[in-house]
Amino acid sequence: MNRTIKKVAVLGSGVMGSRIACHFANIGVQVLLLDIAPKELLPAEEAKGLKLDNPAVKNRIVNSSLQAAVAANPSPLYRKSEASRIKTGNFDDNLKEIATCDWTIEVVVERLDIKKSLFERVEQYRKPGTLITSNTSGIPIHMMTEGRSDDFKKYFCGTHFFNPPRYLKLLEIIPTPDTDQAVVDFLMHYGDLYLGKTTVLAKDTPAFIANRVGVFAIMDVVQVMSQLGLSVEEVDKLTGPVIGHAKSATFRTSDVVGLDTMINVANGLAQNLPNDEAKAAFQLPDFIKKMAENKWLGDKTGQGFYKKVKGEGGKSEIQALDLNTLEYKPSSKVKFATLETTKPIEKLADRFKVLVAGKDKAADFYRKTFAGLFAYVSNRIPEITDSLYKIDDALRAGFGWEMGPFETWDALGVQKGLELAQAEGKTVAPWVEEMLAAGNATFYKVSEQGVKQFYDIESKAYKAIPGVENFILLDNLRATGKVLWKNAGASVLDLGDGILNVEFHSKMNALGSDVIQGLMKGVELAEKDFRGLVVGNDGPNFSAGANLGLVYMFALDQEYDELNLMIAQFQQAMMRMRYSSIPVVGAPHGLALGGGCELNLHCDRVVAGAETYMGLVEFGVGLIPGGGGTKEMTLRTAAKYEEGEPEFNLLRNTFMTVSTAKVSTSAAEAFDLGFLRRGDEVVVNSNRIIAQAKAAAIELAEDGYTQPTQKTNIKVHGKGALAMFMTGVHAMKEGRYISDHDVKIANKLAYIMCGGDLSSPTEVSEQYLLDLEREAFLSLTGERKTLERIQSILTTGKPLRN
Repeated sequence: MNRTIKKVAVLGSGVMGSRIACHFANIGVQVLLLDIAPKELLPAEEAKGLKLDNPAVKNRIVNSSLQAAVAANPSPLYRKSEASRIKTGNFDDNLKEIATCDWTIEVVVERLDIKKSLFERVEQYRKPGTLITSNTSGIPIHMMTEGRSDDFKKYFCGTHFFNPPRYLKLLEIIPTPDTDQAVVDFLMHYGDLYLGKTTVLAKDTPAFIANRVGVFAIMDVVQVMSQLGLSVEEVDKLTGPVIGHAKSATFRTSDVVGLDTMINVANGLAQNLPNDEAKAAFQLPDFIKKMAENKWLGDKTGQGFYKKVKGEGGKSEIQALDLNTLEYKPSSKVKFATLETTKPIEKLADRFKVLVAGKDKAADFYRKTFAGLFAYVSNRIPEITDSLYKIDDALRAGFGWEMGPFETWDALGVQKGLELAQAEGKTVAPWVEEMLAAGNATFYKVSEQGVKQFYDIESKAYKAIPGVENFILLDNLRATGKVLWKNAGASVLDLGDGILNVEFHSKMNALGSDVIQGLMKGVELAEKDFRGLVVGNDGPNFSAGANLGLVYMFALDQEYDELNLMIAQFQQAMMRMRYSSIPVVGAPHGLALGGGCELNLHCDRVVAGAETYMGLVEFGVGLIPGGGGTKEMTLRTAAKYEEGEPEFNLLRNTFMTVSTAKVSTSAAEAFDLGFLRRGDEVVVNSNRIIAQAKAAAIELAEDGYTQPTQKTNIKVHGKGALAMFMTGVHAMKEGRYISDHDVKIANKLAYIMCGGDLSSPTEVSEQYLLDLEREAFLSLTGERKTLERIQSILTTGKPLRN
């Protein structure tokens, strides 16, 4: 059956339901969002004389939930307008409309009786052969279909999204014994390709995969914390980015999610896992029970492991809970010798051996928690899954870990991890020792063809991870000798089929001289022996922008010739890339700011991850875009002048985008801001970006790509537009919306975008605008206020207002 999803019904509009609806709307699907009708009127409704059967009353719950979701920050929508695809209603009046839907997703309260009652009603209207799934996070999937028809059971499955659905990539697919295999295959594929998820096939066991292991890891951390006498702040320092976990680490994450959520999952596991060798880990410690009694559940109640209070002078400060006294105290800075030794180590995989080798409490903590985690995941196979890679996929996608448990174990060394567990009195599953005894020293390896493989326990052999054939993983290419050229900041890799890739590996993928050299080399090699070039990487972000540290150093030392050369080289690299004889495709994701945005502005095509945050942010540090960004935005605006809208309006909109340092909150919004344009693509699954960018480069090459020529006919408006901008800027200054320094930057930006003080509208060349851009950038680096802003960014990560 060729199944197409055009319309989805979401039953239940709470936090999860409304946000699942929003994510389907993001990808262009029509959504029917339903919830219960209220049983009582609100005072405001009574005052208006409304009755319970009034549509505004009957849809109050669902409409309020959707409005709250649309207003949420971060937004569950790529752009606010996507909400127009969502139609709301209630179970009494609109449940019959699920007959028009291809997929019905139940997301109501976590009670089996309520779910079964709803499914009984659903079966009256659901069209046979359409998908029906539940988003439960804990109720056994097979219990929900008792009493349902064979057709219902055949097309029923668990689909466990993680909150927030737009941002957390995990989607666990949990079939029942009655689920048709074709349904499972479809959901695995649809979740990956269309919803952008890491789809993981899970068994119908308590909490499935991610929550089973993730909550164990949290509860084990709590136990080790008590053993070692560590504080809340210390544990969050130890369990954050240093080991590849979220900055919110353990307890700050608990406050955000809600302590009650963790308690519910832990209690459920403690009750439903009689044969789990580590079930004692799920028993709640006394301090968590006391916090629950006190309603200290985190952000939702105003305090949890942390709370914000007003200190001296009314300034907000963060206090942390002392778990011994259950009193709050000022949050303290944390420092461990072991952590200090990892500071120079950029690569996450290289830190683990150092972390367990220390002599302080931090190292004790890592030895104990790694030992517990390794033993636990080894013993969960085949209980929760038959394949170890699924556990890693689930923890990375559901809990935001950079490396899953088995990947971490590999980085430490499987033999070393086994010895660590044994030293802590933990029992590792026998298959691990059998694997090592057979000469298989790792859980993962890369084949000679560059395919990532995992150790399959049943066959006792390495197998390719299913689905990765659709991805291009640069780490695998490096492991198989596909690097053609490299320096400290960039590499050029052969993607195959005549396409090269330039990858950055500087800190935050900042664009410095090494990266610029890599871009030029990539173009040179591609023009000589290949047919296309992709610029992309596997890091968390595409690029946070130009190397501000280098700009600051040259400006502080008044090395203006060096600075001028640096800017000129950046501009030349952008133009060399733009006007090469081969197509160049940008593959941004995450942050693509400043220079990272400018680079993509100069590509023939951009294949962007849906979660791409793109913008020209130089204004915030007292500068203007100097790598061709101001030129390119002016050029793009001029190209729209024949579309009918007043030219000054178009130019003003572009000026405001750049001068307010607007950053898109999604790739969709990047189109609205002009950073992406018609012909550029959006890929929802970030794992597919490089592969899709390669396909785009091949398409351009095979369509007969012709080397373009630099434009010499860019219309600028000169003094007429410049006067308009300067008047507006002056008004903003008089209204005290901007500072004197902002006025200076804005006027220089306007000068470039207007083509200088030309007496009348004139056509100019790209090089003319680049020269104005470079001159303005250089002059601003000589301003004390600019240097102060750059210094603030470099030292605190935050811009300074002056």
